[in-house]
Amino acid sequence: MKGPFSLTRRLVLEEVTRQPDLAGGWVEAWAPLGVVWADIRSGAGRERRDEAVAVSSVAYRVIVRAAPVGSPSRPRAGQRFVEGTRVFAIRAVSEAGSAGLYLECITVEEVLA
Repeated sequence: MKGPFSLTRRLVLEEVTRQPDLAGGWVEAWAPLGVVWADIRSGAGRERRDEAVAVSSVAYRVIVRAAPVGSPSRPRAGQRFVEGTRVFAIRAVSEAGSAGLYLECITVEEVLA
């Protein structure tokens, strides 16, 4: 994917955390790590039936500024981006372009159809 990129979308990067549920188990919750500015480009979509509900799934390429490996501001697979009520689950992250200035995050947004 080539630049230039228009980083005009404000997204919150979140990570799942586990907290004790006081009954011997764990509860998962999402904790914000910070705000990133992104360029979002839609990809292919599909619809599937999940039990009695139809779920629409769309892939997106989310471009953000690069951050060093290990930095909390660098997105990783298993995290997610949130924009209002929209949630983009991060599936993979790679460098976008040869200069290493941007990261390309392959994400999926799922909504009830």
